[in-house]
Amino acid sequence: MATDLTTPVAAPPDVARIQRRTLRLLFTTQIIGGIGVTIGIAVGALLAARIAGTAMAGLAQSCGVVGAALLAVPITRIMTGYGRRPGLAVAYVVGALGGVLVVLAAVTRFVPLLFLGMLLFGGGTAANLQARYTAVDLAEPARRGRQLSLIVWATTIGAVSAPNFAALADRTTRGWGLPPLAGPFAFSAAAFVLAAGVLLALLRPDPLLTARRLAAAGAPTAAAGPDLTPPAEAVVPPAPPARRAAGMRAARQVVRERPGARLGIAAVAVGHLVMVAVMSMTPVRLGESHSDADVLRVVGVVLSLHIAGMYALSPVVGWLTDRLGRRAVILGGVGLLLAACAVAGTAGHHTPRLSVGLVLLGLGWSGTMVAGSTLLSESVPAAVRPNVQGLSDLVMGLAGAGAAAASGFVMRAVGYPTLTLLAAIAVAPLVALALRPVPPTAPDEED
Repeated sequence: MATDLTTPVAAPPDVARIQRRTLRLLFTTQIIGGIGVTIGIAVGALLAARIAGTAMAGLAQSCGVVGAALLAVPITRIMTGYGRRPGLAVAYVVGALGGVLVVLAAVTRFVPLLFLGMLLFGGGTAANLQARYTAVDLAEPARRGRQLSLIVWATTIGAVSAPNFAALADRTTRGWGLPPLAGPFAFSAAAFVLAAGVLLALLRPDPLLTARRLAAAGAPTAAAGPDLTPPAEAVVPPAPPARRAAGMRAARQVVRERPGARLGIAAVAVGHLVMVAVMSMTPVRLGESHSDADVLRVVGVVLSLHIAGMYALSPVVGWLTDRLGRRAVILGGVGLLLAACAVAGTAGHHTPRLSVGLVLLGLGWSGTMVAGSTLLSESVPAAVRPNVQGLSDLVMGLAGAGAAAASGFVMRAVGYPTLTLLAAIAVAPLVALALRPVPPTAPDEED
């Protein structure tokens, strides 16, 4: 654990200033990191197909997803011991190293190096995901959903602008002697290094360590004062002090004991599973009814609408999370996911209707992600919060990777409509968990 707990505690009025500065900084680095991640996603499959063959292209992309999930564990251990600043910076540096290895793999055409590079490239995604939790370390209970969703929304700017950067990077680096499609990963590595440098230099004081100091001193972690209490679903029992320095095992134990934490993790993981399962096979579905010359344009439009559904309205989702409650928005997100599966699954080859289904899918994902992440963060004490959040990202990433891998086999065996039906059935346990009443418990002594 960090020795920073002995540092004098900031006066409560300073907390609002620290939080505003933290949000501005995270918003900026999310744009930078989002550009880096999306550039890699945009050309990763094409580069893998060129080096390793079309059959291996999907596996290379999956390596990035699995890498983000696995890297969440060591990154959150760093955060537990030393704070958000070094944890986020290390994640971005690992992502940058992965980008460099991908460039070397493109130059040497060495396939194992490509897979290793894509695995480490997931560090950029891991950093972007952990940034949303950093946004709520010092947030007022009544504004946690909005402030977390603001950082999620910042990803939209990077995702929208990244394809233009990918084309520019490819043209620029070809003049340096790099092979086609390698240049975007070099730009991604530079973006990750820039984000890491900005965070190391400017994310001071560290929001997580500041929250711990305030909790240890009995001071409120929000500028509005101690009269703001967490919502009913976030009320949790105190954690034994012996768990403070422990890792994933303690995180699992904390989650088992806290209904709000269980629901938060389940919402994030199930929403991501359903979204990835349906989204990943939609281009294949579109390919069944469009010519090769036309399919890429149609896929681009449909997936752009889907990404807009995921991110564009996330501030509204955050506002609803604070206004209506975490559980209500999770259930609303589930309803949208079910509607998305129904619309997409019955669309046949009607592209406009399929587009509507993909927009609903993105909106449902946004509801479960924002409300679930907010509920999870406020349901556990500060001492184990990073480990629990890392556990959540690990479960979410593995759920998405498993859904992506299984969806292809399901699509081939029984078709797209049955795939959407199975995805809809997968939300049943989440509905049961969300509707289960939460027994009254004592407030968490650390929050």
